[in-house]
Amino acid sequence: MTADYLGTYEPGSDEWQALRTSGLGGSEIAAVLGLSPYESRFSLWHRKQGLADPQPDHAAMRAGRYLEPAVAAMFADAHPEWTVEQSGTWCHAERRWQIANPDRLITTDQGHRELLEIKTARDSFGWGEPGTDEIPVHYRCQILWYLDVLGLHRAHLAVLTSGQDYAEYIVEYSTDEANLLRDHGEDFLRTIEENERPSIDEHGETYQVIRDLHPDIEDASVEIPAKLAEHYRDHLVDERIVRDRKRRYVAEIADYMGTARRAYSEGQPIAIRKASHGGTPHVAPAPALTRTISQENKP
Repeated sequence: MTADYLGTYEPGSDEWQALRTSGLGGSEIAAVLGLSPYESRFSLWHRKQGLADPQPDHAAMRAGRYLEPAVAAMFADAHPEWTVEQSGTWCHAERRWQIANPDRLITTDQGHRELLEIKTARDSFGWGEPGTDEIPVHYRCQILWYLDVLGLHRAHLAVLTSGQDYAEYIVEYSTDEANLLRDHGEDFLRTIEENERPSIDEHGETYQVIRDLHPDIEDASVEIPAKLAEHYRDHLVDERIVRDRKRRYVAEIADYMGTARRAYSEGQPIAIRKASHGGTPHVAPAPALTRTISQENKP
C-alpha cells in the first residue's frame, strides 16, 4: 500500500479531531466539492480554521457506529473465504495531508487487499442495483479518496437499510476521479493557508456556522448592499407563492400514493411517505430526486 499507518482513534475524540485539522479525510472531500448533504465548503473551511466547532454528534451518527460491527459481521459471513480486519487511520506516504479512515481492510482468498466501507440508511432511495457502483455521490467521493490514499483498486460497501435489508456494492478505483478530488483538496487547503474564505452558498450548514459565529445581539445597525436587499425582498414574496404551490402538489402526490411508501415517475424516484412522530405519514422528496436537483442547479 502507499500509506503510512497513524493509529486507531475513536471518531469524534480530541485526537481524531486534531488529526483531521491538519489534513483532509474521506468524509470531508465531498464537502470541498459541494457534494455533501452534511457539510458545506464554507462550514468545513471555518472548522479547519478553528473558527467553528466540530459538528455535534447526533442520533444517526451514533446509530451508525453501534450498527457497524453487526454489518461488518454480515459481510464477513457472506464472504467466509476472505479475511476482514479493523483498519485504523492512515495517511498517504507522500501527500500526508490525505487522510483515510476506512471501516475495514479485506484480504481476499487470492491475496488481494481491498477496502470495506459500512453504511446504514433509513431506506434504499439513492442506492442502485446491488453489486453495482450505483451509490450516493458523496460516498463515492469518500471511497475513491480512501483508495487513492492506500493505493488500492477496489472497495466494497456493505449497506443496511430500513434496519434489516442488507446489500453490497463495489467501487473500482478511477485515476481521473481521484486526480480531480486530489486537485480540489489541495486547492482547498491552499485557501486555508492563505485565509481565502469561500463564498456563502445555499447549504444549511453554511447558515448554521454563520449563526454560530455571531451568537450575540448588539443594539447596532448595518448597511447592506441594495442588490442583496432586493434579492431578499423578492425571495420572501416568491417563497410564499412557492410554498402555497408546493402544498398543493404535495397533496396531489399524497392522494395518488394512498398507503404506498414510494412514488415514481417514468422510472425515476420522486417522493416517499415517511412516518411522523405521533402523527400521520407525510410526503417528502426522494433523496435521489433531491441530489439530482442539487446537481442540476449547482453553479
